[in-house]
Amino acid sequence: MFSVAELVGTFGGIFSFHSLSQVGLLLVDEQMAMFSYSDHPLNRSFGLPFDYDRALDILIAPGLKGILIFWSEKNLLVSRNSGQLVESVQVREGQRILYNSIVKANITIHSVAANENELAVLTEENNLYYGSLGIQSSSLIKFADQNIWSQEAVLMFTDVGMLEILTPLRDVLFPAFDFQKCRLNIQALLMDPQLQAGVCKVELLQGEFENKMYTIDMNSQLELTALMIPRPGTLPVPLVSVSNPHSLGLQAVICEDGYTYDGNTKHRLNISLKQQHHWGRADPNFTSSIKRPTISTITLDIANKEISCVDLKPLTALISVGCDLEKKIVIQNEFSACYHGVLDPVALQDNYSYIIEREAYDPNFQGQQAKKDLEVHYPYEKLGCPLLAYYDIPWKPVVELWREGKFQEVVEAEYVLLEMNGLFTYTYSLTAGTAGCSAQPQNWTTITKMAGDTASFSWDRENYMSCHDPNYHEPLRWPDVPYQILGGQTENKVVFDQRNGIYIFFISIVDPSYSYCRLETTFSVYVYGAFPLSIFPPEITIVLLTAATLLSVWLAYMIPQLLHTEQGLEGNGFWVRLYQRCRKSGACLWGRC
Repeated sequence: MFSVAELVGTFGGIFSFHSLSQVGLLLVDEQMAMFSYSDHPLNRSFGLPFDYDRALDILIAPGLKGILIFWSEKNLLVSRNSGQLVESVQVREGQRILYNSIVKANITIHSVAANENELAVLTEENNLYYGSLGIQSSSLIKFADQNIWSQEAVLMFTDVGMLEILTPLRDVLFPAFDFQKCRLNIQALLMDPQLQAGVCKVELLQGEFENKMYTIDMNSQLELTALMIPRPGTLPVPLVSVSNPHSLGLQAVICEDGYTYDGNTKHRLNISLKQQHHWGRADPNFTSSIKRPTISTITLDIANKEISCVDLKPLTALISVGCDLEKKIVIQNEFSACYHGVLDPVALQDNYSYIIEREAYDPNFQGQQAKKDLEVHYPYEKLGCPLLAYYDIPWKPVVELWREGKFQEVVEAEYVLLEMNGLFTYTYSLTAGTAGCSAQPQNWTTITKMAGDTASFSWDRENYMSCHDPNYHEPLRWPDVPYQILGGQTENKVVFDQRNGIYIFFISIVDPSYSYCRLETTFSVYVYGAFPLSIFPPEITIVLLTAATLLSVWLAYMIPQLLHTEQGLEGNGFWVRLYQRCRKSGACLWGRC
């Protein structure tokens, strides 16, 4: 959500609020002001207008809840949603509202302090006001008059329910300051019956998620639980809220969960969190872009909580809607080349290397032949034994998703492969046309051209555009080019050329709707079963074989015919006489004929 980091401008102009995520503008027009935002979806409308008659100081409440406190000497305003709704702080006496705003209370504010749940105000009238930043509304009560104000005094919360008033004391003999500290225990002060603070309705509110950080990745869900024990005879209303509802959606269920030893009913809250986009309950114009990681807080508080519930602070957790760093992808390798005895694991570990022919690779990944052969040392410690693939069968790897050492699922999202040494002796079974593309698909050539540097190019979820996306308007000019994306809605596979050897592939999940993480890894494949390529072109071989066959048939027909002619009989007699001579001399018997 929006957070204010800097205020620039003057009264009657435009105030710019700068943050890491977006920029808001406080538009001033006479006595009213409102916020505007630059990021989707808040850029579709302004915040609601609020009273503004003078320059305001701004205090950001800790906790990343989007709580902003605007104050001047005569006014005090609070927003719980980064300025979308801004309301005045009320002044109460017990349960009765004395003033709907500080303006009507006719006091002059000197100093303001706040923590995640509390608000304190010191006035020039020598009065101290205290209140809570409730989940529904904020209000203040006035403590008994005390002589605590001075022109240099400031307020500071040191802990929940512990307030300090610091006053610098000048030393006339030394150019330094000491501080006079006035510590106030808010819970003790609220025990004064004249304040009519009431009794807290809740005895216990706890949850294991308090002050922790969780990550929700794409298509993931987070389950949280909390325990509430109300005071007998009361009806507290627990309320769960998130600071960024455009990105994070929730569903909460409360149920009875037994009794305490005192007979009080225990209530358990089950809270389910996932991306607002995946709940399917919000208008698309309300949800933030699913492609961008975001952050939010979740807060469990009591909606009708009394101001006396000082120690009963809200339960808050930080939720990162983004990459789950515990996730990784693994390539299934149940039947490796070593398992089938094609390769020897001992030899692979013994500084194994192999040669890639210069006709088969391009160090610049452009599909052009290299100038010399390449010797590759096989990194067995990193890759293990290669997978086994038959060259004549279309193939694709089985990609598994693992988290914290546990198998999660087989990845069906879109991914791409690249041979790390520049081998280009493989293609794909589908083309852009047969894959059903409505736009020209990306490929490694276009990605390297976009990068401009073949040493640092990357194809991932950040720059991937699906050719099936109706918002991708690149014309389909070459439908016959290979479709280089695997997985997803197509049955595309890798088709190897007639070449045996090791391929080392880099794999990257490019589907932007699968995970916020850059899921990448490297694995190896041994392709086998390909016979050596013929020295002669196949056309010449076919012609020679056909000619030899026809010649054999012709000779089988002509030789018997020639033996019945006069020339045939003379020739036959010659060979008979030669044979008889050799037989008599015994030379033919010993092979010296």
